[in-house]
Amino acid sequence: MDFINCNLAPKTGIFEIQTYIEETEKNTLLYEEKNFDKRMEAIDFIEFQVIDHIEGLLRKTTQPDKLILLKYSIEKIKSQLEEININLFQKLRANIRIGRYTGKELKNLINEYVDFNLDYNEHQEEIGYDNLDIFINGLSPLQTMPEQTKDLEPEMVYYQKTPARVVFELVDKSHFMKEDVFFDLGSGLGQVAILVNLLTGITAKGVEFEPAFCNYARDCAAELNLRNVTFINTDARKADYSEGTIFFMFTPFKGEILQEVLEILRKESLLRKIKIITYGPCTAQVALQSWLDFAVPKDDNIYKLGVFTSF
Repeated sequence: MDFINCNLAPKTGIFEIQTYIEETEKNTLLYEEKNFDKRMEAIDFIEFQVIDHIEGLLRKTTQPDKLILLKYSIEKIKSQLEEININLFQKLRANIRIGRYTGKELKNLINEYVDFNLDYNEHQEEIGYDNLDIFINGLSPLQTMPEQTKDLEPEMVYYQKTPARVVFELVDKSHFMKEDVFFDLGSGLGQVAILVNLLTGITAKGVEFEPAFCNYARDCAAELNLRNVTFINTDARKADYSEGTIFFMFTPFKGEILQEVLEILRKESLLRKIKIITYGPCTAQVALQSWLDFAVPKDDNIYKLGVFTSF
């Protein structure tokens, strides 16, 4: 009886739940480290379908004993599956610290655990997250998001993590050279800069307005022993971009602030050729800049990467 990828019917009872628990316990594939995708499907189904359904039944019954035992059993299974992931990520982080997983090695490693295809991005019409994001999140040595400490100006956009697939596509389309210096404007918790460095080996810098986010990103890079990843806690209008050759923006700000930053980058482009990569609503405004050329076919979908080069 395969419950996964469906919703539990309202009339699903104790027998069906017991059957699912027994089959999950016997499913040895879920307990093999490499089967991350299947394990995440099972964990999600247990948490959002099975446990929720049991709790709903508990609210309606006057004889809860069997349901309580079932809930205990399924929670134990969930904990066992989660423990496999915890141990997996501890091992992977240790290997990253000693420089074992970089470039193609990292991409090949992730392909062993997560089924992802960059062609999928071509059909995205909104921000999307999936098991690749969960896997990349697991590589972070810090798991608790810090609280924001500074108020944003009206044209600044609240933090939202860049989907991991977008970062992989960014690396695929950017054709980085070893001498490139990558800047992530509005770098948040640092995932983009860290991933770009791991996948390419180039120097990566993040510019972040919020001190707590910047400190978090610095701690992550330090814990992973990434010496060519740095984070600068400043307003993007005040940052030093003199080393930058490739700049990424997932719409960290809009309007006049965005235009002011673009003007700063235009002046940098007079000294050397630069590339700007965008994701989200800022792409439309960047596309209007007369000193930039669209390096990929123009698309009205704002949730496709915009790649621009200076003349």
